[in-house]
Amino acid sequence: GHACQEELKILHRLVKPKYFIPVHGEQKHLRKHAELAEFLGMEKKNIFIGDIGSSVEITDSGIKEVAKVPAGKVFVDGLGVGDVGSIVLRDRKHLGQDGLIIIVASLDVYDGHVISGPDIVSRGFVYVRESEGLLDEVRNTALDILEDCAEKNIHEWGIIKNRIKDDISKLISQRTRRTPMILPILQEV
Repeated sequence: GHACQEELKILHRLVKPKYFIPVHGEQKHLRKHAELAEFLGMEKKNIFIGDIGSSVEITDSGIKEVAKVPAGKVFVDGLGVGDVGSIVLRDRKHLGQDGLIIIVASLDVYDGHVISGPDIVSRGFVYVRESEGLLDEVRNTALDILEDCAEKNIHEWGIIKNRIKDDISKLISQRTRRTPMILPILQEV
């Protein structure tokens, strides 16, 4: 754990440092530790409180900041460190605030007509039992879009998925004033 003030006093008395840089905790903790070192007799000019990225030089003539190095927050995501981009963070914020609706349907490989579905999966958006009417409306809207695309011979996944996303987003926004992430999953059978 963290040392208490009395333990820090013992450490200072044992080590008797000439220069001191508090390094653990928030700025308020660093300042308090520096004040303690001064209280114990260390000269203020030999105490340095740096910022994140401070590069320090200690010589016989004193202690001083000589440069700043690139430093800052590093996001950790599963096994990866520092690889969480702004798009990932934006999507997570969106999911956390408004939830997710997944629309799953199987389409005939030859003519594009719906073979099964669309099934609607809602996560973090609405409680399904209390919103069956809205989810039925989402299902029917998605089905209408898929059938319309099949009738018009539109088979490009990007066009179909964007139309589902746009129309379902408008519908849900009008009914709930929320904008969940819409994820259409289409498969050809």
